Amino acid sequence: MSNKPAVKPACPNFSSGPCAKRPGHDVSRLDLSVLGRSHRSALGKQVLGACCSETARILGLPEGYRVGIVPASDTGAMEMAMWSLLGPRGVDVFAWESFGKTWVEDATEQLQLENVNSYVADYGELPDLGKADFANDVIFTWNGTTSGVKVPDGDWIADDRQGLTICDATSAIFAMELPWEKLDVITYSWQKVLGGEAAHGMLILGPRAVERLESHVPGWPMPKIFRLTKTDKAGNVKLNEGIFEGSTINTPSMLCAVDYLDALQWCESVGGVPGMIARSQASFKAIEDFVARHAWIDFLASDPATRSNTSVCLTLDLPADRVKKLVALLGEEGVAHDVGAYRAAPAGLRIWCGSTVETSDVQALLPWIEWGYKQVRS
Repeated sequence: MSNKPAVKPACPNFSSGPCAKRPGHDVSRLDLSVLGRSHRSALGKQVLGACCSETARILGLPEGYRVGIVPASDTGAMEMAMWSLLGPRGVDVFAWESFGKTWVEDATEQLQLENVNSYVADYGELPDLGKADFANDVIFTWNGTTSGVKVPDGDWIADDRQGLTICDATSAIFAMELPWEKLDVITYSWQKVLGGEAAHGMLILGPRAVERLESHVPGWPMPKIFRLTKTDKAGNVKLNEGIFEGSTINTPSMLCAVDYLDALQWCESVGGVPGMIARSQASFKAIEDFVARHAWIDFLASDPATRSNTSVCLTLDLPADRVKKLVALLGEEGVAHDVGAYRAAPAGLRIWCGSTVETSDVQALLPWIEWGYKQVRS
């Protein structure tokens, strides 16, 4: 293919975070009546509370699961969970990409927990999940955003576990099926599958996690933005329920909140979570078919069962400097922005195929990748 393809993606935004806005997004159409109002006003609490309750409703969370808005994106939500919940039991941490390795570092070097087992795999691989000891707390990412490797299912998680499961699900939730009853803590951010804005994290707690919070006091100082509990007049430690009803710990962006509600409404309009999953899988299938037809490109994930359908990571038979040229060329042509592999990952392409990306745009991009590959390979 020596000639440039004739069709370009209508939206060339394939970044893995912040991700493409939903199709048809128009900030001027948002209900901005809450802007300039206190987040603690009746209106402010109503909007923030809806972010929590609508999330629970659309996801179909089980009874007793709470959804809260917390600071600092998915990272803040995970840090809050780890610093608040860990300590009473040993900890097993599974990591196979950059962010999962951060949770290993937090457990071993920052919290300095004594009984930590870390199971770390190289980019493209998944650790042996069968080594998980569910007498311990188990920490893992559902989908490795920087490696394109996901957990294939939740069958490996024990129903009769004694410890908690703490799942970083930021590039999986709303685009992959998650077994809620097997997950005691789930974290994510608005900026991934729903194409929302950055800086806000979402923390979902199951009943077992709440029980831990109310029975365990961490042995280290807790910054204000990490505190999930309050002490009542009788001296009992209780969950700060307000966090899960719209009373955030710190001041959130109300513009980001109404944008998130808009994304949730769009999610429902395309068939809810099943519709969102179908959209992502259709885009992944387009890439899968393309890879099958070309020997010079492959998935970083070696096992088809673990290949992510959102953060699709690809390798090419090119040296790293040529891959860099290809990424730059695709950007210069205006057909794909921000598709280079994560800085710590092997050289390659990372194409976001979350639910806000149109499959037609992915299909339009693929001939450009082939054209660009031929331009830079020699």
